[in-house]
Amino acid sequence: MYPIIKLKPGKERSVKNYHPWVFSGAVGKIDDNLKEGDVCYLHNADNQFLATGHFHKSSILFRVLSFEKITIDKQYFIDGIQLAKTLRAQLNLLNNADTNAYRLVHGEGDNMSGLVIDIYNNNAVVQCHTRGMANHKNEIGTALQEVFNNQLETIYFRHAIHKENDSNENLFLHGENKSAVIKENTLQFNVDWIDGQKTGFFLDQRNNRNLLSQFCNGKKVLNTYCYTGGFSIYALHGGASLVHSVDSSAKAIDMLLQNVKLNFENANHESFCEDAGKFIKNMSHDYDVIILDPPAFAKNRDAIHNASIAYRNLNAEAIKNIKQGGIIFTFSCSQSIDKELFRKLVFQAAAMSNRKVRILYTLTQPADHPINIFIPRANT
Repeated sequence: MYPIIKLKPGKERSVKNYHPWVFSGAVGKIDDNLKEGDVCYLHNADNQFLATGHFHKSSILFRVLSFEKITIDKQYFIDGIQLAKTLRAQLNLLNNADTNAYRLVHGEGDNMSGLVIDIYNNNAVVQCHTRGMANHKNEIGTALQEVFNNQLETIYFRHAIHKENDSNENLFLHGENKSAVIKENTLQFNVDWIDGQKTGFFLDQRNNRNLLSQFCNGKKVLNTYCYTGGFSIYALHGGASLVHSVDSSAKAIDMLLQNVKLNFENANHESFCEDAGKFIKNMSHDYDVIILDPPAFAKNRDAIHNASIAYRNLNAEAIKNIKQGGIIFTFSCSQSIDKELFRKLVFQAAAMSNRKVRILYTLTQPADHPINIFIPRANT
């Protein structure tokens, strides 16, 4: 029997429509014994059960783990991870000779709110975006080993949100590998899950990198905010005559150069450890292809206004300076900037540049990053 959160009258509609979040304004009463990250039950105002989930002291006060009254234990994670693994098998991501890195669990998309698990060859990186999920790290690690028949060499836990008095720290749940070389569409990449961003590599751009390579033959390519060079490697693989990679992180540039050496004996590639926005504004080469893949400019809704200006201005400079007939791959990873707003910002950038602009593709994440139909804007 778990503690109970009770909703205000008439506030259960979204839950009955399978939305996995409950916001604080909908809550009428909270059990006095509840602590941050605790498992609890959600009831309506008439004390009828609605869901099992995690309690959090935030605007998203309750995150649904199941719409059934269940126990959140090792078996819950075994069942959830096995279901996620079965989907990845259907996507031909298991035992794939060309690609051995993929997302195994994608938060709400796999009905495990707050949990991300990425597989890098025979290594798993567990990233928890809530205190509640982080509290289950040992059960998650044990469940992973059972689902993968003890074949995982390393399971590394990364806590994405650190709060005061939080006892959860990054640590090895199994093994001790600190990095690995992975394959993605036959190309090789070093992945560092200890010091790298997110879980070490941006798996959500796999299909978009592959598409980019089709536009690079004989072209001059600029990859901004390049991190460890995913788009740069694909551009070179696609026959680019020149690739320039720009990132403000010296560590990222170093890993990028290692990745270039992994894949090519000779490559017309040059890196720049500089601010990407300033580089684009002052760029002198007549690039045929430009990639704009910045970090999140808006990490919460309060930052939307300033982030919108930053995205607009960045795209405007790229559109203004790219070679006639050039192609720009532009992205936003800010959850608060939805696709409609981002499209408007790119439209504004095009108008500011006074150039003719057409949309060739609207890109998204691959199928191993599934989107929960009941909450399309949530990723974790």
